[in-house]
Amino acid sequence: MSQNGTKPQSSETTTYYSLLGLHPSASVIDIRRVYRELSKQYHPDTTELPASIATEKFQQINEAYATLSHPERRLSYDVKIGYSRFGVIQAPTDLNHSVHKPYDYSKSMYLDASDRPLSSGEIFVLFVLGLTLVGCLLLAIAVAVIRGEPSLQTHLSQPLNTQQQITQIYQLKTQTESKINNQ
Repeated sequence: MSQNGTKPQSSETTTYYSLLGLHPSASVIDIRRVYRELSKQYHPDTTELPASIATEKFQQINEAYATLSHPERRLSYDVKIGYSRFGVIQAPTDLNHSVHKPYDYSKSMYLDASDRPLSSGEIFVLFVLGLTLVGCLLLAIAVAVIRGEPSLQTHLSQPLNTQQQITQIYQLKTQTESKINNQ
């Protein structure tokens, strides 16, 4: 800052995005990653730059990160610099200079952000979700068997009749053996 309390002219033309080396559409993760790298690089205790330059650069990086990491502050800052996330065509601030051409996403490996392979974390979550579904089905079947649901009893009634027949045959056998022993 200068003595009259305003920022130097070069600071006004430099946006927080250009200070961090990012495009205005950068994700929060990208902003955090770049901030960590730059803060390690320019921290006054870890850099070989003169302390005054390192401190000034470190403060600029911190100010940029504080604004861009907070969603509401970032939105108001984007409006201030004339960037819109909603694809609205805006008039350039200075008609004497050409408008910066945005990044051409058609050169990207993935033409659509949703058209990409699943990450290992996403595959793991789907696997756990599938296991949970199978576990719930097995649990429901086990509870139905334990409670003796009527739909399951029709299938189990035939073995019970066979068991009863075996019990009756065993009782008859013991009765006949006892009659033979009594004689």
